[in-house]
Amino acid sequence: MSAPEAPREADERERLPLGPALMFCPGDRPDRFGKAAARADAVLLDLEDGVGPAHKAAAREAVGAHGLDPARTVVRVNAAGSPQLAADLAALEPLRPRYVMIPKAESCEDVDRIAAALPGAGVLALCETARGVLAAGEIAAHPAVVALMWGGEDLISSLSGTSSRHADGSYRDVVRHARSAVLLAARAHGRSALDAIHTDLADADGWRAEAEDAAASGFTATACIHPAQVPVIRAAYAPTPAQAAWARDLLAAAEAAGSGAFEHDGRMVDGPILRHAHLLAERSSPAPSPPPPPDA
Repeated sequence: MSAPEAPREADERERLPLGPALMFCPGDRPDRFGKAAARADAVLLDLEDGVGPAHKAAAREAVGAHGLDPARTVVRVNAAGSPQLAADLAALEPLRPRYVMIPKAESCEDVDRIAAALPGAGVLALCETARGVLAAGEIAAHPAVVALMWGGEDLISSLSGTSSRHADGSYRDVVRHARSAVLLAARAHGRSALDAIHTDLADADGWRAEAEDAAASGFTATACIHPAQVPVIRAAYAPTPAQAAWARDLLAAAEAAGSGAFEHDGRMVDGPILRHAHLLAERSSPAPSPPPPPDA
């Protein structure tokens, strides 16, 4: 008898077929584009917060001529309420990017504006305001949306707060709620879910813990801002040897048992546990390595 078929919920490539480590790169630093693309699974070329007002035009010109693999490149434009967005979209029209991220997304109308200007582009909606988090479900249902992401700092700003984290580095409850709400909205509609950046570059233990939690919770990728964070994120999303061995052993036992619930190593196994095993087995399959980074 063949092994039980992997359920559709286990397919992590539903909408955004990128790897787990996505790195932001300022749009006005074309000297870094190739290095970021080589180190990470995908590069997020930023026209928004990573670029100062005086450098927006130069950033648009550089991003419009980036020459990177379009299948591994996302362009973050300015927010729908920004006067900069029209110029961003005009600059990107000849490029025809495959993926565009819209920050501070708060409604389907925000997504419509991107879809109308850049037809065929997959939209990554960054729900990072109070309105955006509350609208995450309707935004995720938009046919142009391929992924949702969230962000803590802009969320706290939209709430008139002053800090997204406690003194020990852990998120405040309202931020944890927003993170969960965006994850649930994305996965309920079959979209990828991207976890937010960890801004404290000295907190390596914090990067690791948050990336491990993201992978275990159902996020499909984590964004980062420094090359040193990439291997940490990749390791977090890759099952440990023990987890991979457990998944293979359990799936073999399921094949032998046939259908229905069964006991394995003293534990009752049913559909949800098998789905966990399928996910771990899929993640443990070798993936192509990106090319080595160019000399710094």
